[in-house]
Parts: sequence; structure tokens; C-alpha cells
Amino acid sequence: MKEKNKFMPGKLLGGLIITLIILISGICWQVYHLLYSPDFANSKDACVYIDRETGFDSLCKQLEDAGCTRIKDFMFLAERLEYPDNMRTGRYAVDKGMGMLDLVNRLRRGQQSAIKVTFNNVRTLDELADLLDRQLMIGKDEILAIVLNPDSCLSLGFSAETISAIFLPNTYEVYWNISAYNLVQRMKREYNAFWNPDRRAKAEAIPLSPLDVSILAAIVEEEAALAEEYPIIAGLYINRLHKGMLLQADPTLKYAAGDFSIRRLLNKHKEIPSPYNTYLHPGLPPGPIRIPSIQVVESVLGYMKHRYLFMCAKEDFSGRHNFAVTQAEHSRNAARYHAELNRRRVR
Repeated sequence: MKEKNKFMPGKLLGGLIITLIILISGICWQVYHLLYSPDFANSKDACVYIDRETGFDSLCKQLEDAGCTRIKDFMFLAERLEYPDNMRTGRYAVDKGMGMLDLVNRLRRGQQSAIKVTFNNVRTLDELADLLDRQLMIGKDEILAIVLNPDSCLSLGFSAETISAIFLPNTYEVYWNISAYNLVQRMKREYNAFWNPDRRAKAEAIPLSPLDVSILAAIVEEEAALAEEYPIIAGLYINRLHKGMLLQADPTLKYAAGDFSIRRLLNKHKEIPSPYNTYLHPGLPPGPIRIPSIQVVESVLGYMKHRYLFMCAKEDFSGRHNFAVTQAEHSRNAARYHAELNRRRVR
């Protein structure tokens, strides 16, 4: 019996070691599962948004909606890493099958995913601010506070009348929580990059400044319903500028009246006392009457060379124009168009 007892301590020690190994393995598996196991059941990548008002509970709800199956584990890990008190604004990607530690670290470090911001076919800065407000964290008022501030405009090399030219309609990749100031600075860099030596040389050959090109492009875009007419209309207005003629651009009357919905311009509109009224004031107006597209700007730079000095909408209401070299020819075109307006009772 004494001989058998010699082996008892060894067996006990071996059992303890095996038990410890099992326990440690279990703990390691739990830790690994907590930190690295795929936790999101979403079928595709998703995103969560954190603005200045987003609390930790709200973020957890977004994560659940994005497919998080162990939100309590996320909360536990986030609290251990002191994340709830150090949340950063932004738009964060939640990748399909993402692990918990990767997610918390992404949030803690502010590793955002960029967003594509698009704006086009915009007339006013107010409309632009609305579009950006819907796509970014910044509010409309934050944007307008910069672009409507004369001092801010001056610091960017523009005036309150010309600042809209800084915004070139396109798609841009930015962070969702970009500040209004940084967004406008980004637009200034894009503007400078667009106006490279080649485009500046084309503008000088007209001769117009880059800003003048934008002002003329805005008129052309409002005047033309069809892109094929952009270079023709641009050439017409450039011909008038070269001859020292009044532009007599109808869209400038609508801008001066503050109403682009006007269907029929009358003589009273030609008397509106506004510097934008090109029936009264020679040359280009003080600033763009809309935010012109890049395509129209390029059409002005590459304008069609011809002899046209007059234009009138076609009487078939196709959106096209009848172009004329002489006043007499233009008067005949205009008479046909106005007769059709009367026939359709357009007032």
C-alpha cells in the first residue's frame, strides 16, 4: 500500500496541469473570440455615422442595425479601452465579418472612410449649401457663414458676387465630418488645379480672365437647353463683347428679377435697375448668375468661331435657337417666336 501512495502526488499534479491547460485554453479562446472573431452578420459592408450629438448608446444601436450580433461584447471592450468618453466624429466603415478589436480601434483612432460628394446643376449658393448639408455632417448655415462673408471671400481671392465660381460641379472624395472651412479650402485647391496653364492660356486668348470665363459660362448654361449649343452661344456672346455690344442676355434679366421661372420676358424686365441687367450695362455682369458646369466652362474656352450676333428661341419650343448675323434676320426670327408665344397664350 505504501508503494502505491508514492504515485498519488504525481497523478494529482498531472491532473492539475491538465485542468489548468484546459482552463487557460478556454480563456484564450474566449479572449480570441472577443477580440478577433468575425462579429458582423451583415451581407455587405455598412457604415456608422457619429456627429457631435451622437452618444454611445446611439452608436450601439447603429452597430446592431449594421449586423452586430454581440453588442454587449462591443460595449464591454469599448469601455475597457475608454472609448465611450473619447468618441470621434466621422463616417466609419463596418466591414463584412469584421472583428471587435479592429472595429473599436478603428473608432478610437478616427480611421474614417471617405465619402463621395457630388453637386451639379446648381444655381445658387443656398441650393449648394442645401445639397452639401444633406451629404455631409456640416450644416447649411456653417457653409453660408463662410461663402456669404465678404472677408472670407476676400481671403480666398473672390468677392461676395464672385465666390460661387470657386465651386466646380463634380464628384469629390472627402471625409464626412469635414469642416465648412476645410471644405471651402478644398474647393479653392480644386479651382486652382482646374485653372492650369493650358486653360489660362485659352482664356487669355479670348481675352478673358478665368473668373470672366465662369461668369460667361453661367449665362451660356442658363441660355442653352442643349449642350450642343454651348460653344455656339459662347461664340455669339464673345462676338458681342469684341464689338462692344451690350450682351442683352435674357437670363441676366431673370436673375435681376430674382425669378428664373419667368416664361416671357417683357420690356419692363429690361428696365430693372440692376448691375446684372445686360440690357442696360455693357460687358459682363459682376458675378456668375449660377454655378456653371465644367462642360460649359470648357465650351467657352473652346467656343465656336462664327459671325452670329443674335439669337432667339425657336418657335417649335424644341429648346434650340435660331441664330442670326444681322438685326433684320433676328427680327424675323423673333417675330415668329413671339407669334407662337401669343398663339400658346404664354404670358
